[in-house]
Amino acid sequence: MRFRSLRRSGALGVGVFVGKHWRAAFENETGYVGSMDQLVARGREGLVEAFRSLREAPLLDEAAVEVLPPLRTPPKIVCVGLNYSDHTAESGYKQPEYPTFFPRFASSLIGHDVAMVRPRVSDTLDFEGELAVVIGVGGRHITKADALSHVLGYSVFNDGSVREYQFKTPQWTIGKNFDSTGSFGPDLVTTDELPEGAAGLQIETRLNGEVVQSASIDQLIFDVATLIATLSEAVTLEVGDVIVTGTPSGIGHARNPKLYMKPGDICEVEIERVGLLRNRILDEGEASGLRAA
Repeated sequence: MRFRSLRRSGALGVGVFVGKHWRAAFENETGYVGSMDQLVARGREGLVEAFRSLREAPLLDEAAVEVLPPLRTPPKIVCVGLNYSDHTAESGYKQPEYPTFFPRFASSLIGHDVAMVRPRVSDTLDFEGELAVVIGVGGRHITKADALSHVLGYSVFNDGSVREYQFKTPQWTIGKNFDSTGSFGPDLVTTDELPEGAAGLQIETRLNGEVVQSASIDQLIFDVATLIATLSEAVTLEVGDVIVTGTPSGIGHARNPKLYMKPGDICEVEIERVGLLRNRILDEGEASGLRAA
């Protein structure tokens, strides 16, 4: 199953992909099933029920809607740094033996075809294409063997990073949480559509059409199951939590000369069978919410 969180003329909606078409229902319409946040909170059963209800919904005019992040307010967004060895090397770190976890806040999230904002205080906005994991069954002390049964689905993430602020302190939180820098979506794809743990899928980031990152999910140092098991040693995972699994090499900050995103650029992150996430870059203060060309 493939879902999108939508907004049309201020009304929230949910879309499902059926055959070759998107179908959707919106607030104050017959057949509206609730927001994606509400559906995901019900777990897999909630999504199955919603998909069945929406299969006969009206065809979606994609040009008339805004695609929101699959989840607008996840209970937690936990990102993972240094999870591809080649990226660790290009960043000048020794490969850690324990996952490098850090938080992202929902206030930083944007959706597909919405402007990613370069803040007025820095011109060091960088791209990081990543696989996002959405939790469908919560728990604590989840075993690695059981971890993938806790996954509801997968999506695409661009962990836009303001490098100047990321490296002001040993902890990266501020540089990873500027408003409108965390692009997420466009689709939530349930686990039955993909290999277990998204194994073997290709991830690619393109800046203005040029490939700048390319890797296989198999190159993760800590795979999806390991991340869930390790994180749940300390934190109770909740339904709707999002784990952003890390980026491969090729980031702009590691290049010579550095390749930061600038206004007018278009950044695309594509994960095989999961989707393509696209955003135009604008400076803070310019019109926001513009759809990418």
